[in-house]
Amino acid sequence: MAPPEPRAATPAAVEPSPTLWTATDVAVYLKVSRSWVYHRAEANLLPHLRVGGLLRFEPDAIRRFAREESSDGERPRRLSMASGALRLGK
Repeated sequence: MAPPEPRAATPAAVEPSPTLWTATDVAVYLKVSRSWVYHRAEANLLPHLRVGGLLRFEPDAIRRFAREESSDGERPRRLSMASGALRLGK
């Protein structure tokens, strides 16, 4: 008799897929909110792929992103609105 199939893990214990990650997987890996992931991806500040209407992420690209963000020592520059004019700030 063959051994029983392993039972599915609970959602909290599930590891991200080795092929493509969802926004939730990226948020867990980077320890940020899912909305942060979506906002950065939509602004092309986070490497992503579009599969139909869905965002997917290559794990290696996200790991590179995390290493680059933590190793450059500077905070990324961001756009801000001040007095109705667009300014580039730190």
